[in-house]
Amino acid sequence: MDQALLRSYFATIYELPTASGVLRASMDGENVADTSGLPELLNRRFALLTSYNPRSMLLPRRVNDQRQVVLRDLLILGCYRVEPGVGTEAEPEGVWREPVWLVHGMDRDEALAFGRVFRQNTIVYVQNGRPEIIVTDPTADDVGRTFHGNWRVRT
Repeated sequence: MDQALLRSYFATIYELPTASGVLRASMDGENVADTSGLPELLNRRFALLTSYNPRSMLLPRRVNDQRQVVLRDLLILGCYRVEPGVGTEAEPEGVWREPVWLVHGMDRDEALAFGRVFRQNTIVYVQNGRPEIIVTDPTADDVGRTFHGNWRVRT
């Protein structure tokens, strides 16, 4: 995996819904042994999935939006609770924004399958307070490779 792309994945700021409002977090935090100090959501099991721009191929917004609706509908049909979130660039002047679905309680293998079906380079999977970036692009040399991150709560 391209190192600059991987760094940008770790630095992506996710805006995720919680009962107390929007939680902003990225995966470029310090390694900590005890994750109990993290917000409750970040200690749960979930996946962050998108269908936008398969294999980094820029598609028209209308096409991306339609793909995202199909992804949501399939997740709901699979009996998952999904909530909308967004990933943004860490740089203040950045313009990149991409919607994600926060999929509660999803199994890791199923999350990988959705990433493959929607031709995503990677997915984000979280369990026990530990986020992972997992390569799902079947054309990549390192498909299935996992890159471990650490949460960093942003204000």
